[in-house]
Amino acid sequence: MTRSHIVLLIIIAVLIGAFFYSDLQQLLTLETLKAKHQALLAYTNAHPVKATIFYALIYIAATALSLPGGALLTLAGGALFGLLWGTLIVSFASSIGATLAFLAARFLFRDLVKAKFAERIKAVDEGMARDGAYYLFTLRLVPVFPFFVINLVMGLTAITTRTFYWISQLGMLPGTVVYINAGTQLAKIDTLSGIFSPALLGSFALLGLFPLITRKVVSAFQAKQIYKKWAKPDKFDTNLVVIGAGAAGLVAAYIAAAVKARVTLVEKHKMGGECLNTGCVPSKALIRSTKLLAQFHRAAEFGINGIKADFDFAGIMERVQRVIETVAPHDSAQRYRELGVDVIEGSARIISPWAVEITTPEGTRTLTTRSIVIATGSRPFVPAIPGLDNIDYLTSDTIWNLREQPRRLLVLGGGPIGCELAQAFARLGTQVIQVEKAPRLLTREDAEVSTTIMEKFSQEGIDVRLEHTAKQFLAENGEHILIAEYRGQEVRIVFDRLLLAIGRTANTAGFGLEDIGVELAPGRTVRVDEFQSTNYPNIFACGDVAGPYQFTHTAAHQAWYASVNALFGSFNKFRTDYSVIPWATFTDPEVARVGLNEQDAREQGVAYEVSIYNIDDLDRAIADSAAHGFVKVLTPPGKDKILGVTIVGQHAGDVIAEFVLAMKHGIGLNDILRTIHIYPTMAEANKYAAGVWKRRHQPETLLKWIARFHAWRRG
Repeated sequence: MTRSHIVLLIIIAVLIGAFFYSDLQQLLTLETLKAKHQALLAYTNAHPVKATIFYALIYIAATALSLPGGALLTLAGGALFGLLWGTLIVSFASSIGATLAFLAARFLFRDLVKAKFAERIKAVDEGMARDGAYYLFTLRLVPVFPFFVINLVMGLTAITTRTFYWISQLGMLPGTVVYINAGTQLAKIDTLSGIFSPALLGSFALLGLFPLITRKVVSAFQAKQIYKKWAKPDKFDTNLVVIGAGAAGLVAAYIAAAVKARVTLVEKHKMGGECLNTGCVPSKALIRSTKLLAQFHRAAEFGINGIKADFDFAGIMERVQRVIETVAPHDSAQRYRELGVDVIEGSARIISPWAVEITTPEGTRTLTTRSIVIATGSRPFVPAIPGLDNIDYLTSDTIWNLREQPRRLLVLGGGPIGCELAQAFARLGTQVIQVEKAPRLLTREDAEVSTTIMEKFSQEGIDVRLEHTAKQFLAENGEHILIAEYRGQEVRIVFDRLLLAIGRTANTAGFGLEDIGVELAPGRTVRVDEFQSTNYPNIFACGDVAGPYQFTHTAAHQAWYASVNALFGSFNKFRTDYSVIPWATFTDPEVARVGLNEQDAREQGVAYEVSIYNIDDLDRAIADSAAHGFVKVLTPPGKDKILGVTIVGQHAGDVIAEFVLAMKHGIGLNDILRTIHIYPTMAEANKYAAGVWKRRHQPETLLKWIARFHAWRRG
């Protein structure tokens, strides 16, 4: 922070301090305004220019310094200058003061915030460059947040000063008129009965209805603009069309049918989507088989000798398919038809905000619908690496077709999918080389989590190559070779089969989004608001196609909001709740998390304490020969509120459920400590983690006095 920053901060602090020290806030009360009204009005009539300048300067200063009393100053403008001149003076004074506050915030804090939260600010700036004027105008019209907060926060963004000023003046004008008008009525009160004058009651009624009215006006204007080139049907074939029958689409359709809406679900490939057919279900089936093999190899640790585990790779992969077939009826077309959903197996294309064209082997037909839910999921991301097109590569979608075990498997990617499948194939005896360009695996987790998984992988013979960037694929002498760059040096890695596991990309093309102008976010997901709505108010999106998470459980979570808001949003809408989002990586040991971890807390500037319980001390873990891992809890300094939890260990994905419930319902560590946990279970680790926090926050002074009390009792 430079000297000029410090000087400005001191000046602002002195001015604000002087305001409160001199008790000037006592003058900004309704009682004072009424008591001094006649005297102030007389001075205004006698010296109109001086009064105008003095009033405007006070208003500018109060707004620039974000002092309390802005509403009363506005009412005073109406009382002293009348509706026309009061509106004119306040409009300019408030806009000038707001701009000064905006500039001060930008000068003092913009660079600091940008340096600390570079990625987040970059995303905010991109949004402001695109829609900043509209966002600011909406906030000014609909005072959800106090105006002084808007002034300061906008100063941290990249919106231009000119845009901020004129949008603020325009957006605050309707509210200014309402307050000035109320002020003119307040000025006429002579007796207590005057409070009940129709004009005054009307002014205050406008004040109360203003946010609701403006919100409706803004929404109506936005809808009119987006729909102006489309002809809306007079009648609709259905209430809701859901495109995609994965986790999100199934839940959206189920909710609609449950509330007796007519809903059509369209799926062009397989019911159940990625989770059932190529994701969660098959991967966990494979992991279970390979975990059993790993346990056989550890039989001597359990006092069992002579166990021999013979297996057939194709047999294991066939078991995976049997698991899928067993689960499939839960997501089948028959089941959903029985629930009241009109299921169509075909390709959907949105041809207008209210019409979907559906193509099946029998032909093409068009359905009109009041609302649409997009739930088209995602697909594996395939990078543009030279030579990749010449490789018969695998992805998390296609690896389940394997029936011949790879001898050398190259896994490109160190995220959850890459780690789970790398370990599974290594346990089958495949030589696995895992390549990751980052300096560690599972980069969304804390460093010690990555270290724990790396150590386990090393023990199991997985060749992990960190800081290796894939540059080119070659075929030489009948072998596949990856050319990678490692710290400026070229590295050659030989392999037989390649698994791409470097993330997934949303399915947003091929079904009409681009034709009608549904907006996409920078990450190529469908852009949605807090209600899961797109830029078309009647078109919603949920699941992987909408982001920001790519989990089955968050897809289902979003689907509830998308479906309910699509059906009942005209009456009431619900904001999607992302306050408590858990997830797990099903390596061995498992990694489960909810809320913040340490790297998130540092990035967001959240103060925290850490309480860690090492599972190697847990009786059940010792009995199971699974005494490794930890429970790490983040809390605010001195408080037992749970900010986030990371668990590494056996059944971490199950054990963390207690913390998910606790965070959702505001239950602290003291309550978890007081809860009876069955002995011996892995869930006891949660209680012991709470105990670690409690021991660090004991009332030491009180305990000393209690010790003296017991000594006195002993005589």
